[in-house]
Amino acid sequence: MSGVALQLTRLLADPATPPDVRDWTAILSCARAESLGGTLAFRLQGQALPAEVERLMEDARRASGTVRTEALWEAEMARRALAPLGLPVILLKGTAYAAASLDAAQGRSIGDLDILVPRAALPKVEQALLAAAWEWVKEDAYDDAYYRRWMHELPPLIHRARDKMIDVHHTILPLTARPKPDAEALIADSMPLEDGLRMLSPADMVIHAAAHLLADGDLAGGLRNLWDIDRLLRQFAAADAAFWQALHARAKRHHLLPALHRAGRLANDLYATPVPESWRVWDGADPLFKARLLARDGWGRATRRPLRFGFYVRSHALRMPLPMLARHLWTKARR
Repeated sequence: MSGVALQLTRLLADPATPPDVRDWTAILSCARAESLGGTLAFRLQGQALPAEVERLMEDARRASGTVRTEALWEAEMARRALAPLGLPVILLKGTAYAAASLDAAQGRSIGDLDILVPRAALPKVEQALLAAAWEWVKEDAYDDAYYRRWMHELPPLIHRARDKMIDVHHTILPLTARPKPDAEALIADSMPLEDGLRMLSPADMVIHAAAHLLADGDLAGGLRNLWDIDRLLRQFAAADAAFWQALHARAKRHHLLPALHRAGRLANDLYATPVPESWRVWDGADPLFKARLLARDGWGRATRRPLRFGFYVRSHALRMPLPMLARHLWTKARR
């Protein structure tokens, strides 16, 4: 069943048309499962809602404020730990949106702290974080070696006192993935934030969101990630008449035009995101991506397990060639 998830997307796109009172439990359950509860709460602010729903929305708005504060504090802790190195530290994803006060940050759930640094600086960054009380999450030798040799990030670290994770990226897709984003360009064209940290350029921010959604995973949390893309596209296009041309050129440079265009088509379909007309021609696989994004029932539970499994397999196939994938899965299975 995809009805409730589709209702959720329609409500986010047009909060002035609330659902029937009987549908609220299903919609709120789906929003919570998709990490869109805070986003929905802000979208519905000022609307006439049932009293019980409004109380839940107010709680979600307060909780989102706490999440934002904690995320920005964690970014500041990383900045202090890495400041002596004198290298660019670029915030990614939700923390970057919050630090820049972008529309995508409103009500957004923020989990781990994601940063991007030059690949050559990884040993120094690693040592600085370990000295500042972060420690390894994955202690298995195989997992550690796998991350260091093939992935786009160090093995994840967690702070022993604050219990917060940090993912240190040196590019935005695994080294084994077919698209090869220009990591040096991502860093060179990043933009300063007021606190001494940095964020990706507007075009690169959208491209990273599209890559994260469609070129590096199984679409888990996809409705939230697609909402990020909707908010970013609307805000950046409204601020810069040349944004679409710059975005196209940048995605071509990063070899991510197909992912960007598919993300635009899906956002246009589910959130009415304005995108160029040339992007809107669907291909044969788009309905499968849409079905995967909407695979929730009225209790927020995952549905369409065969489809989800297919996207899980796809996510691994995107990350590595078939012989390497077979060896990796065999090694994991034996353990």
